[in-house]
Amino acid sequence: MVLVSVVLVVKNEAKRIEACIEAVKGWADEIIVCDDGSTDTTVKIAQSYGAKVVLNPNVTIEGAKRNWAYSNAKNDWVFSIDADEIVTEPIKKEIDTVLPDTEHTCFSVPNKVYIGNYWIRWGGWYPSAKVKLFRKSKFKYEESDVHPRIFTEGSCGHLKKDILHYSYRDWFDFLDKTNKQTTLEAKKWYRVFNEDPKKAKKKMNFLHALWRTFDRFVRAYIFKKGYKDGFTGFVLAYYGSLYQLTSYAKYRELIEKSAG
Repeated sequence: MVLVSVVLVVKNEAKRIEACIEAVKGWADEIIVCDDGSTDTTVKIAQSYGAKVVLNPNVTIEGAKRNWAYSNAKNDWVFSIDADEIVTEPIKKEIDTVLPDTEHTCFSVPNKVYIGNYWIRWGGWYPSAKVKLFRKSKFKYEESDVHPRIFTEGSCGHLKKDILHYSYRDWFDFLDKTNKQTTLEAKKWYRVFNEDPKKAKKKMNFLHALWRTFDRFVRAYIFKKGYKDGFTGFVLAYYGSLYQLTSYAKYRELIEKSAG
């Protein structure tokens, strides 16, 4: 059996981390929780389950934060999960079967994403596979705040079993996270504007944002059949389409404020 380190990057996840750790305890060779300054009982709960807790040394960039967290793992194979994810028995068995005889250096894992107790099946939300299992010596994140890219050496395999991703507690949580993500997106482009104004104007402008708004809705709701999720599918497609336009509005505001 190939030993796997499960690594979580968390902050104030006392309500969800117990179920997450419970699902991998006894299977993972080690569980590492990188705490990002929790003020609730997240750390205490993690330690009670035998997890190794490491405190984030003031690393704020998302990609760099994750890279640092993975560096604490003693094993080369790392399974990166979040506190709102549950690793199922089928995926654990698949990993145990695949890893001893693989030439791949990383694997994507299908996600069953939920809003509340509703599994989002359409609109591009499933299987929405992400690279979450990898050899840390062959893997790193781009040091970016929002949607950091991954860089790997070697080939990537694709696992078939799902993990359960309880990403949004409810619509309030969904809108709150969308608001935070668009703020980060705006700040990212503001940094680009300060470094290379021509690039920023080419990639982040009103016409581009307007087109992306229309394109995202049509692709998610019609071509990726978001309409099959009923009202939930419509709302997800609608707010997903507004992501770029909202980011652009915040980006413009940052520029206007800096200009005095």
